[in-house]
Amino acid sequence: MSAPATSPDVAAEIDRWLSYLGAERRMSAKTLEAYGRDVGQFLGFLAEHMGAPPSLRQLAKLTPADVRAFMAARRRGGAGSRTLMRGLAGARSFAKFLERDGKGKVGALAAIRSPKLARSLPKPLAIKDAKRISDTDLREGETREPWIIARDAAVLSLLYGSGLRIAEALSLKRKEAPETGDTLTVTGKGNKTRMVPVLPQVAKLIADYTALCPLDLPPEGPLFVGARGGPLSPRIVQLTMERLRGALGLPDSATPHALRHSFATHLLARGGDLRAIQELLGHASLSTTQIYTAVDSERLLEVYASAHPRA
Repeated sequence: MSAPATSPDVAAEIDRWLSYLGAERRMSAKTLEAYGRDVGQFLGFLAEHMGAPPSLRQLAKLTPADVRAFMAARRRGGAGSRTLMRGLAGARSFAKFLERDGKGKVGALAAIRSPKLARSLPKPLAIKDAKRISDTDLREGETREPWIIARDAAVLSLLYGSGLRIAEALSLKRKEAPETGDTLTVTGKGNKTRMVPVLPQVAKLIADYTALCPLDLPPEGPLFVGARGGPLSPRIVQLTMERLRGALGLPDSATPHALRHSFATHLLARGGDLRAIQELLGHASLSTTQIYTAVDSERLLEVYASAHPRA
């Protein structure tokens, strides 16, 4: 997993760092791959910039100008602010690991400010539209088999009813299907598990799907399967949402993930506690959840502006 263009001592530390992130921080394989790639790009630039792969001692002597040169090169290559911010986060994580283990302090990375990101608020659906997304009557006239329509309704109802990510819903096993509602244990980012509520009507939609499904659904196999019996692809869920957007006249922002945004925003609008919503969504930091307070405030202002007699 070592990054290219590295000296032997740095390569060994990268392997130790990624092992630490996987074992101690419980980061997923995809996150580890992204971190390794980002640090590899940083070290690859430094190798060209300095004329040779940097050693641990040379990393400790980096200047802010070296880091700015890296950022400028990435900008010229077409990298946006979000990509740059992620790359710096990976490099800083590696630098902190080195410092903690007494392998040198890469102070130049801490001295550089991260690029500013344009703030983009989540775009939730209106409550009436979110509730209708799982209405199978909307898909009358489609040539798809009834069990597939029932499956799609069950998946989308989980995204809105329990605030799941697509990957979380599609990773559920058949034996984990809620029979009567209550709660469900899901595995989120970083392999962290959490309990989420399952409404009786959501459990019923899942039960309707499993009853109609003509394919074998073994207990250890996926709960939601494709037309040929393999795991259901997220792309199928996205295409289903595209068709429903047309039926309901919704904007392009009405994606499957927008159902998760809707879950959080609607709970907050009804007086839900922010900490509780953080737990339900599986956010590691409360600051991630706090963005929904801005969404709720924005919607309140829209209502005020449209409804107040003197607005």
